[in-house]
Amino acid sequence: MDNKSLENESLQNVKSVLKFLNLVHELKYSVRRGWERRGVEGAETISGHMYAMAMMTFLLPNNSNLDRLKCLQLTVIHDLAECIVGDITPHDGIPEEEKHRREDEAMKDICELVGGEQGQLMQELYKEYETKATPEAKFVKDLDRFDFIFTAFDLEKKRNKPREFQDFFDHMEGQFEHPLIQELVKGLNEERNQYGTNSK
Repeated sequence: MDNKSLENESLQNVKSVLKFLNLVHELKYSVRRGWERRGVEGAETISGHMYAMAMMTFLLPNNSNLDRLKCLQLTVIHDLAECIVGDITPHDGIPEEEKHRREDEAMKDICELVGGEQGQLMQELYKEYETKATPEAKFVKDLDRFDFIFTAFDLEKKRNKPREFQDFFDHMEGQFEHPLIQELVKGLNEERNQYGTNSK
């Protein structure tokens, strides 16, 4: 391959990567629609949700059986398809199978923009999370659920409306598997119960 061909290939790769980065950038402004439906103004963004999950991976101790880096990578991949398909909620009336089809197609397009071994890694991480094929993927799903109820309680305090999102807590009850997250859920519920009592 001559130098001109190498330059053209490099330019094409740069254009593709910039397109990928533009898509990712949209997640900074894309609001999680479930909160919007509940009348929450200034609700969290998709990227804010993923960032919170990513920070929680640092809570894993050094002697954990889980791969902390893998968990971190999974948190920033798990909702990436939403930069194309948007935040599809159960209220949208889209069958679960169709939702997954759209997200799978979006991830394929995203990973093709990145290309090479990097794009392949992103695709593998996405599939790992979707199939819950590893302990790390299951842990990250716990983080996803925990951030949901953590945010719910945070909003209850900010809006001064104790128990406003009780239905979210009811829906998530008993769905946490990892001992670390179970302890966090227990502590959060205790704090929330105390807040509800003091607010009466």
